[in-house]
Amino acid sequence: MGLTPLDLPLQEQVAIFLHSALLLLFLFLASARRLFSRVLGRVPSVLKEEQGNLIPAGGDSGVDAAVGTGKSFVASVACCFYILFLQLVVLGWEVVAALVGRDAGSRDFSSVYLPSVQALGWLVLGLSAFHCRVRLADRFPFLIRVWWFLSFVVCLYTEYVDTRGLMQRSLTINSHMVANYAATPALTFLCFVALRGLTGIGQPQGNPDIRQPLLSEEDEAGCLKVTPYGEAGLFSLATLSWLSPLLSIGAKRPLELKDIPLLAPKDRSKTSYKILNLNWERLKAENPLKPPSLAWAIFRSFWKEAAVNAVFAGLNTLVSYVGPYLISYFVDYLGGNITFPNEGYILAAIFFSAKLVETLTTRQWYLGVDILGMHVRSALTPMVYRKGLRLSSTARQSHTSGEIVNYMAVDVQRVGDFSWYLHDMWMLPLQIVLALAILYKNVGIASVATLIATIVSIVVTIPLAKVQEEYQDKLMAAKDDRMRKTSECLRNMRILKLQAWEDRYKLKLEEMRNVEFKWLRKALYLQALITFIFWGSPIFVSVITFATSILLGDQLTAGSVLSALATFRILQEPLRNFPDLVSMIAQTKVSVDRISGFLQEEELQEDATMVVPRGMTNMAVEIKDGEFCWDPSSTRPTLSAIRLRVERGMRVAVCGVVGAGKSSFLSCILGEIPKISGEVKISGSAAYVSQSAWIQSGNIEENILFGSPMDKARYKSVIHACSLKKDLELLSHGDQTIIGDRGINLSGGQKQRVQLARALYQDADIYLLDDPFSAVDAHTGSELFKEYILTALSSKTVIFVTHQVEFLPSANLILVLKDGRIIQAGKYEDLLKAGTDFNALVSAHHEAIEAMDIHENSSDDSAGALPPSSFPLRKKLESKTSSVDNMNKEALENESSSDKKAIKEKKKAKRTRRKQLVQEEERERGKISLKVYLSYMAAAYKGTLIPLIVLAQATFQVLQIASNWWMAWANPQTSGDKPKTSSMVLLLVYMILAFGSSCFVFVRAVLVATFGLAAAQKLFLKMLRCIFRAPMSFFDSTPAGRILNRVSVDQSVVDLDIPFRLGGFAATTIQLLGIVGVMSKVTWQIILLLFPMAIACLWMQKYYMASSRELVRIVSIQKSPIIHLFGESIAGAATIRGFGQEKRFMKRNLHLLDCFARPFFCSLAAIEWLCLRMELLSTFVFAFCMALLVSFPHGSIDPSMAGLAVTYGLNLNARLSRWILSFCKLENKIISIERIHQYCQIPSEAPPVIESSRPPASWPESGSIELIDL
Repeated sequence: MGLTPLDLPLQEQVAIFLHSALLLLFLFLASARRLFSRVLGRVPSVLKEEQGNLIPAGGDSGVDAAVGTGKSFVASVACCFYILFLQLVVLGWEVVAALVGRDAGSRDFSSVYLPSVQALGWLVLGLSAFHCRVRLADRFPFLIRVWWFLSFVVCLYTEYVDTRGLMQRSLTINSHMVANYAATPALTFLCFVALRGLTGIGQPQGNPDIRQPLLSEEDEAGCLKVTPYGEAGLFSLATLSWLSPLLSIGAKRPLELKDIPLLAPKDRSKTSYKILNLNWERLKAENPLKPPSLAWAIFRSFWKEAAVNAVFAGLNTLVSYVGPYLISYFVDYLGGNITFPNEGYILAAIFFSAKLVETLTTRQWYLGVDILGMHVRSALTPMVYRKGLRLSSTARQSHTSGEIVNYMAVDVQRVGDFSWYLHDMWMLPLQIVLALAILYKNVGIASVATLIATIVSIVVTIPLAKVQEEYQDKLMAAKDDRMRKTSECLRNMRILKLQAWEDRYKLKLEEMRNVEFKWLRKALYLQALITFIFWGSPIFVSVITFATSILLGDQLTAGSVLSALATFRILQEPLRNFPDLVSMIAQTKVSVDRISGFLQEEELQEDATMVVPRGMTNMAVEIKDGEFCWDPSSTRPTLSAIRLRVERGMRVAVCGVVGAGKSSFLSCILGEIPKISGEVKISGSAAYVSQSAWIQSGNIEENILFGSPMDKARYKSVIHACSLKKDLELLSHGDQTIIGDRGINLSGGQKQRVQLARALYQDADIYLLDDPFSAVDAHTGSELFKEYILTALSSKTVIFVTHQVEFLPSANLILVLKDGRIIQAGKYEDLLKAGTDFNALVSAHHEAIEAMDIHENSSDDSAGALPPSSFPLRKKLESKTSSVDNMNKEALENESSSDKKAIKEKKKAKRTRRKQLVQEEERERGKISLKVYLSYMAAAYKGTLIPLIVLAQATFQVLQIASNWWMAWANPQTSGDKPKTSSMVLLLVYMILAFGSSCFVFVRAVLVATFGLAAAQKLFLKMLRCIFRAPMSFFDSTPAGRILNRVSVDQSVVDLDIPFRLGGFAATTIQLLGIVGVMSKVTWQIILLLFPMAIACLWMQKYYMASSRELVRIVSIQKSPIIHLFGESIAGAATIRGFGQEKRFMKRNLHLLDCFARPFFCSLAAIEWLCLRMELLSTFVFAFCMALLVSFPHGSIDPSMAGLAVTYGLNLNARLSRWILSFCKLENKIISIERIHQYCQIPSEAPPVIESSRPPASWPESGSIELIDL
């Protein structure tokens, strides 16, 4: 028989253990990165563009041309493969020696163990070292350096033993010795490299930007450095230390967006969107007759990520049951039942190792589901946005801007959050099976009763889940209605205030909130009932299990009871999470169905217009037998029998009475109106100016450029052609003046001229102008027509709708529309001669002018201010306009030189925004004020419910500890001992304590729901009142997206998250105190560790919160631009499509999503960074407790109480991290209250009634208006 590894010499055992342990650790940690980097690379073609940005400008895609490798790197890799060669030689030698000259029965392969393990280890080391060249790493990974250093130490130790043995002639020279001596120089060099750390890999001086991504909008993001997560070493990934540099910056000063590194290409929104959209389109193509499943498309897109994450989740589940399984053996050991030497220390080491692996896998698992959820949200949001840009007119009537914002802000968020519950669906059965196996070992056949009780606990929630889904549907529908009306009120707030309708519409919103609140109340109280059922379920299961065991006559022991209790404690977590899982499945299903239904809505027809290359035709626009209708189901078309041929450079005027179909005519050219029949061809690029101006938030220059590069000469000519020069001089910051939401700080004429400038700057081939001069006065309109259409667009194809008859003679072709048909077409003189409708239209126009002139003259006569005038109205208007212009000119000429200088200085100060109308979103800095917490707690019943919630949770914890202590104390330590009480008394007392504790859980859940409802409603009503009482300047300077973000996202957090976060923090705090109390009762020495541990925890929590708080605030701020862009783009979808700018706006949306995802990703990683360190601390405290228990002499402590301490200690790391995590998440969520409080402190306008200025009851007595010293 051959020797085992344990029979080998000590130095060989050490070498085998070292290489085996490091190899296993290497492979374990590598899975966190290698699987993610390869599996999550997902579709290579998706990343081709981003990866192309990392290629040098010379076009060489190879790394050799750009990377310089130093001699130290080459020597390091050579040393690794040299040692690998030596081990392979030794391995071959030993195999041959074992096979040759010996019979099959006596062959000894023990000498093969060491070279086999070392060869495998050095192979991994060599490949990993070489891979640093591919990753362009400047330092070798920490684990590789430790491996090299320890190998050198073991080599020296082995040489010492071998040399001593040779000198004493107790050993003879063998292949192992020769290889060890031969490897010494290489290991010495590798030890030097390990201590130095540098790889020697560098970049040539001639190409310093090889690693810099060539992204278009990163300058705006403020950072060009990519997150180190994708390139981090194994040790850095395992410990999340790649995030430490960012946290270090946050500890020194408040973080800004520019401090946060960019996401890796595979984590960006563009990648996730392309993958999901590709699978969505494939599903639609596979079965066109069946509606595609959005859930299945998401699964097909991200199943690899979920599978990798499932590995960590499964491993975490398995090791979590090691402790409960071994507790009975540990209690038996403490009771004196020792089966082999050092059993206690071995058990303690297994406990510690299992908790260590559990800690590492938990953090990788949780970070993985966070990243998965982020990818899902980053994919769904652009799909919703793109759909909003392409909705048909019919579909748009079914989805308002507020509803679409809700799809993005609420539904997409919920679908992404489901990643947290994804693995619970298969882990719950696995956990139940593992628990039943352990219970069968401890309580025997009574485990069948455990299974039945568990199934009953789960089945009870099925009808509740259906009710929860119904409530969720109603709640979301009510929220949609409220958001739709809120969006309408914000868009029309000026009208509401001018008409004094604020109170009336605020009352309507309060009524809609009351409907939403009704369903919210039902949902929260149902959630309280589900919480009671599943907090009580583990207690119910344990009572059934122990009762069945006692009734069957089985003898329970302290070890079996404690093992069962530890199993119930672990099983308690999935059972508690099951109501959340059921609720989340219901909510996610609703959200997925809503998003899926929206994505399947009808889009604009792809074939509505046919684009013809410019070189193939001389026609700019051609329509053949066109028939169009806004409502395809209608029997009466909007436009019919449309035939038109417009050559390049023609100027076409479209006229007709109101409702004749003029705007629809332009829409049919743009492809906006559904085509029933016919053909529309356009040749060349188009620019569109709508009748109602659509202006983006931003400065005037950005609105004019509209994504095009700046050309100074063209820009100046555009400003002149659109008569904007004088307006820009009067504005405080010139063309850098920030325009408020929807151009609120510009007049109607200024907005229209900005629109015209935007179209002119695009230098398009075809211009479609929908009554562009209706918003300007007659004189400005005449100047614009001359400079804009006749001069600037003299060589362009122009189709313009107009009611100004005086512009018609300049048109090459005039189209007269009536009832959706072109009834006349020709030149001005020809149409006048033909008479009929066009002549009537011109005559009606002149008659209206004369009537207005007569009316004005009669008014002047009656007033007695002016004598009758025989001049036509047009001349009068022109004279009045020219006089106004002269007055303006004189005023400008009479300005002092200092005033002119001030205007110029303001124009130069483009970078300063202190006086801009729209400022950056307000953001608090530093710690959240204690007043925010106190104001929230006092918002409901003046805070009287808070102590009741704490009391209910404390009572629950005391009763639960008492029930577990009772079972551990009353049962005998061994099956042969006499019980301390009768079976019925044992069971009765346990049932009273257990069910009593579950009742207090129900009390706590109801109190938390009651508190949350009252506080949420009070805060909402206060915020709504303050918003409606805000002065108009607030709405001028605040984009609607910011306000919608407060009343949708932040209010949802207050409604559904914060009360349960607050209750959870109180519960976790009391549970942690209970665990520490039980452990301290048995091993008081751990108190010596608790004090420094508490200091370390508080320091790390403070260190973490400095960054986390700012990250969450940045996340909240970065959310608003996304919402604002949604609403803004949907409102101007026709203009965006008319300019062919869908891709640019889509890119902008993706960029904003990445700006949001950057701090969001870092905030998620920061949570795991903190929890990992908290859990490691608690794991070492638990190991210290185990070592103390093992080191105590037998009989000095009660084994039952020691086992109870271990049972609670197994949960210490989870409770400690959850305590810190619950506080941090609570503080992060409290930021929503902080943001709501900001809007509750908006300066209010004057009261509706000022008693000192109240007019008499008879006011107004006359309709005159008098301005005095205005």
